Amino acid sequence: MSSITVTPSEAQKHVEETPELNIWEEDYVDWRKRPAVKGRHGGMLAASFVLAVEVLENLAFLANASNLVLYLSKFMHYSPSGSANIVTNFMGTAFLLALLGGFLADAFFTTYSIFLLSAVIESLGLLILTLQAHVPYLKPPTCVSNQLGSPCHKVGGGKAVMLFSGLYLVALGVGGIKGSLPPHGAEQFDETTFVGRNKRSAFFNYFIFCLSCGALIAVTLVVWMEDNKGWQWGFGISTLTIVVSIPIFLLGSPTYRIKTPAGSPITTIFKVLASAAFISRKAKSSNNVVISISTSSVSSDSVRDVDEQTPITPIPTQNLEFLNRAAMKNPNHPELKCTLKQVEEAKVVLKIFPIFASTIMLNCCLAQLSTFSVQQAATMNTKLGSLKVPPASLPVFPVIFIMILAPTYNHAIVPIARKLTKSEMGITHLQRIGTGLVLSIVAMAVAALVEMKRKNVALRTHMLDSSEPLPISFLWVALQYLFLGSADLFSLAGMMEFFFTEAPMSMRSLATALSWASLAMGYYFSSVLVSVINGVTKACRLTPWLYGRSLNHYHLERFYWLMCILSGLNFLQYLFWANRYTYRSKSAGEQPPFKEQQHKSHLVV
Repeated sequence: MSSITVTPSEAQKHVEETPELNIWEEDYVDWRKRPAVKGRHGGMLAASFVLAVEVLENLAFLANASNLVLYLSKFMHYSPSGSANIVTNFMGTAFLLALLGGFLADAFFTTYSIFLLSAVIESLGLLILTLQAHVPYLKPPTCVSNQLGSPCHKVGGGKAVMLFSGLYLVALGVGGIKGSLPPHGAEQFDETTFVGRNKRSAFFNYFIFCLSCGALIAVTLVVWMEDNKGWQWGFGISTLTIVVSIPIFLLGSPTYRIKTPAGSPITTIFKVLASAAFISRKAKSSNNVVISISTSSVSSDSVRDVDEQTPITPIPTQNLEFLNRAAMKNPNHPELKCTLKQVEEAKVVLKIFPIFASTIMLNCCLAQLSTFSVQQAATMNTKLGSLKVPPASLPVFPVIFIMILAPTYNHAIVPIARKLTKSEMGITHLQRIGTGLVLSIVAMAVAALVEMKRKNVALRTHMLDSSEPLPISFLWVALQYLFLGSADLFSLAGMMEFFFTEAPMSMRSLATALSWASLAMGYYFSSVLVSVINGVTKACRLTPWLYGRSLNHYHLERFYWLMCILSGLNFLQYLFWANRYTYRSKSAGEQPPFKEQQHKSHLVV
């Protein structure tokens, strides 16, 4: 593994070649590994290439993920619950691998190179899936499930290996892209000015907007192609789309500013924890005090002037005080001594973890968008007049709503909130995340009520065992999609900006990937919850809630009510952590008051 380094001679030569732009961004380089120049690199132009690529990337990913549960059940002959678990595990793995992409971008490579490598890997996985969907021999034989003598055997052997190889190559590629693309775009803005921070916040909103644009095409055009022309068309379009995204991303290369990797941030955090634990244990067994720490008499300004290589001075923050010991002199183990900066960065990371954990339940609810909700719609009347809508196109409702709400939030809601609160953010990151949590609670209650109505229709019309569509419109299911879509906009955009802004600069890609990791944990938790519920209900000699010949025999409404209750309890513990959280910029005094920022930005303009 290699990292980007710029020698003084290269930097001087670059400055001499551009005397009119002799100020470059510290710790940032261009795509040729020369120091990035203000006015030439970064800005909204550079970020616009990232936004365009996100449209194509999410189109390629969601085109298959949204409909994959039906592909696995109809063509690979998995059961409804088995298909749902495979999809949640696949999507969970893809999002969890974003942590790997973010870590590599921070520590060894760059967001620029990680994206390119990941796009190639995803293309290879999609190519394998396209080939399997196109060649009949590579799929299990067609069967009729209710016909005697023609049982349905799920895919196995080498065909199953090919299926899962393609799926998890796609997951690896998606993870790398998700872990590198958002921070790459956010890094294009100067966070030392109000204008730069304002544009960066707008970037995260429009990132979700572009993500939704790709999703809109995926769940309409591509899903229709899969259902009517064959899955080889859907996989083929996705392959072509991700391949096209590579040259578009490369077109923006002259405009990018790229953060240089700074080594493994994980190592630093573990070093701080190990040092604090060792010195704490030593303090209990010895009466010798190495150095005393006072937190009350030192200002943040004096702390920032301390040389990191000198022995530690009093720690400026009082939260997580046990970590302060990591900065003490340790004659026996000098290699464990940490600098002031390292201790404070470790504190920031530990503080954001409870917020991260609080978002997992919300994403468990969002997992239903691509699993049970699609299967619900498949049992209902999906006609709109003479048009038959594929069940997997249901996410078009939250997608359209997000596309309307994202620019409205950025251009109307936030400016009004800034005037009312007299603060730079207007609506804080934690308030946005909390709004998403509340909407997910409402969504699960609506989902339970809709499922009760659907089951009553099936019972009343004696169609519990029928394969024909129930005489109830699939638009009822769209209600829960609208609430979940709104929750997704508030929570995902809020999480991405919160983790990027609050994290130390050396691990911003990894921290931003926590947003996707939360999605992953939500999908995994959904799978675990299904298995646990079936196991518990079976052990109690009851009919398993999520088991039966068809979805009509499931007790899906009970599952949704349980998720509603769990989401409510999760929101209560989120309030506890959110009320105790102090923003890094506020506690460190890094940013001037809002009015000063606004005044300075007008001077710049």
